[in-house]
Amino acid sequence: MDEKKLEELFLRAQKPGRYCGGEQGSIIKDKNKVDVRFAFCFPDTYEVGMSHLGMKILYSCFNEREDIWCERVFAPWIDFMEVMKENNLPLFALESRDPLKEFDFIGFTLQYEMSYTNVLNMLSLSDIPLRSKDRRELKNIVVGGGPCVCNAEPIADFFDIFFLGEGEEVDLEVIDLYKECKKNGDSKEEFLKKAALIEGVYVPSLYEITYNEDGTVFKITPKETAPKTVKKRIITDLDKAYYPKEFVTPYIEIVHDRAVQEIYRGCIRGCRFCQAGFLYRPVREKSPEVINSQARDLCRSTGYDEISLSSLSTSDYTRLEELLTNMLDWTDKDNVSLSLPSLRIDNFSPELLAKINHIRKSGLTFAPEAGTQRLRDVINKNITEKEILDTCRIAFEGGHTSVKLYFMLGLPTETDEDLKGIADLAQKIVDIYYSLPNRPKGRSVDVGVSVSTFVPKPFTPFQFEPQITRDEIIRRQNYLRSQITTKKISLSWHDYATSFLEGVFARGDRRLSEVIETAFKDGCVFDSWTECFSLDKWLNAFEKCGIDPEFYSSRQRSFDEVLPWEHLDYAVSKDFFIKQDKLAHEEKTTPNCRISCAACGANCYGEGVCFEKR
Repeated sequence: MDEKKLEELFLRAQKPGRYCGGEQGSIIKDKNKVDVRFAFCFPDTYEVGMSHLGMKILYSCFNEREDIWCERVFAPWIDFMEVMKENNLPLFALESRDPLKEFDFIGFTLQYEMSYTNVLNMLSLSDIPLRSKDRRELKNIVVGGGPCVCNAEPIADFFDIFFLGEGEEVDLEVIDLYKECKKNGDSKEEFLKKAALIEGVYVPSLYEITYNEDGTVFKITPKETAPKTVKKRIITDLDKAYYPKEFVTPYIEIVHDRAVQEIYRGCIRGCRFCQAGFLYRPVREKSPEVINSQARDLCRSTGYDEISLSSLSTSDYTRLEELLTNMLDWTDKDNVSLSLPSLRIDNFSPELLAKINHIRKSGLTFAPEAGTQRLRDVINKNITEKEILDTCRIAFEGGHTSVKLYFMLGLPTETDEDLKGIADLAQKIVDIYYSLPNRPKGRSVDVGVSVSTFVPKPFTPFQFEPQITRDEIIRRQNYLRSQITTKKISLSWHDYATSFLEGVFARGDRRLSEVIETAFKDGCVFDSWTECFSLDKWLNAFEKCGIDPEFYSSRQRSFDEVLPWEHLDYAVSKDFFIKQDKLAHEEKTTPNCRISCAACGANCYGEGVCFEKR
């Protein structure tokens, strides 16, 4: 389609800036002078995808090489998707506006399970066969990375390759292998067999899954030379890891419209519900000098006046106050504000608050996760009620009048007493505010309570636990609401339907590929968006395929069951997860990694917190 016609079609979209490309920092190359073209696909809208740090890193990393051209592709929103279908316009990359069919690799980042139908929709809009077995040539190699890859079995039939762990190195190794195979005239099948021998590469077609009569997995058998288990890849030295000096700067506002600076990977805490805390082990920190230099370069190249320090728990960075002091030297002069997400309650100090207030006084967010000490011990949160209340007191004494608290509903062993504890804790925080003699006059307090539904995830101690049923979720939500008696506490919660479906796919197996394809063909797309999601369509898809979704969501797993992801190795052992699940039911905690090593297995990489002196 010619450029003029394409520009006219853009104007029919609600937000043309999602599709036109040409932003500052975007990289244009001569496609005739590169060996490999890589389409980096984010299966959600432009605003969501352009906020994702992993895309920013890999986009720049790939394009540093003269022989690779990496371009960005996002899921078109409903309005423009209809325009594309009406005009036979295939899905295209923003930089060249070439259709996906012209690319060697089509790479998806899989950040959440509810994006799976968007993956199929993007392939369909490109006229690319959905299933790996139907793409027979050595082109359009569909690859995936991100946290969902730890159990990608529900979408295994659609992908050629999954990358386990961190992609900066392994992705390029596979691209180099592809170049070699293409030069030698190898088939796609030969390429995939060779790729499977690279550490961190999972080729699902090279594994046969058999099932027991009760529907559980009997055996996962590798074919030919494929390894029995696939081990994740990590970057051992973050100071030497690639990090871009500039980002693509969007024309339109995105979800996180600021520069982002990664300060470390992993988490020391070991919260038993938290998948990310185990997937990204071991903890590896960047030095303050490298962080400071990279952050300054980013802000000056992009023009952003805000930079966020990114990690799973920012206040656990061991040299945070030193880092903030150094960064304030130039952020003050350049009028750049600093954002510190993911603060821990148990290491929040008046000194840190003073730094935060110097940066920008805004609402503070903390995550107690559970309302009683008993349940916080079950999930290994390792914070006390006194620490929660003391932290809120520090915040109020520092001039804040609002705090937001995150909790989960449906945690293992949860009772109504634990739910009442959420309301009681919020009320105690309200009371603290009004007990302070120097509180701001004429200003009331606002305690926001946000409650999400717990979803058991693979590679956590709770991977064996059942998810509570739909009716029970609704009952507990209503009970919690009845316990809150003041307008100074605002309560919000997530929709149960998407949490239920997320729970199905989080621990599903390959038989769910048929369900996902059926639901997509029945119109399911943008399932993480309330205005698009239809539980009825999904339930119909399960029924058509003869599959009970509650087999995956609400069933207790035995410790000796073969789990669908058992052939994937994220360095933390199943024995460790079993031990931690047992400790949860005994209401016993485990110290964090900097206090004591719990022998999870992540020391196999020889780097990070596992080898720090305690």
